Amino acid sequence: MRLGEYLAAADAVLGPRYQQLTGLLALRLDVGLPRHAGLLDQRDLDNYLLPLATLVRRNAPGELASVWGIKQHSARSFVRIETAIPAATAPPAGWRYMVQTDASSQSPAFKEQIRDQLGDADPLPPGPVRMQMSFTVGPGRNWLNLWKPAIDALGKILGHAAAPDSWSPLDGRIVDLGLHCRVDPGMGYGVLIAIAAERIRA
Repeated sequence: MRLGEYLAAADAVLGPRYQQLTGLLALRLDVGLPRHAGLLDQRDLDNYLLPLATLVRRNAPGELASVWGIKQHSARSFVRIETAIPAATAPPAGWRYMVQTDASSQSPAFKEQIRDQLGDADPLPPGPVRMQMSFTVGPGRNWLNLWKPAIDALGKILGHAAAPDSWSPLDGRIVDLGLHCRVDPGMGYGVLIAIAAERIRA
């Protein structure tokens, strides 16, 4: 019920705007959390973003190409949608990886391929993390379905909440997340993922 109320309220704000937009779209959600809520423990940003992005993708005339989210202590949350504009510069300096997979996102092989290509990476130092992930996909892929399993495979970067061989990274520490999509007909069902992550000040 709460999810339904959240989506209805957000769509009431976004709908009049996205109905005016065509082409590639960028969505941003700023999540305001109460002071007593921990920012780095659970409350994963992708869990806030995915239901909203799914709603926009279904209803908006344009194509969702970039989704941004931050979480912070604030009495208010904000949401915005605009025409997507290609970045003029590279992502901020930090840890950068390029991984590729051709497996179904619902299969263990998808996560395993990503994890194995991260090699012997050491996790970022403890604390809040800014991360951007860019997905290059073929036209047959729903890139929104790739977010969660891809992030689940990033324990070598984020650290592990449980055993190192589990799919439980410390992804609650991501307080600034950018997710981007580029469609390449030559990719077929393959997925190329570029990852940039850095530890930031609290």
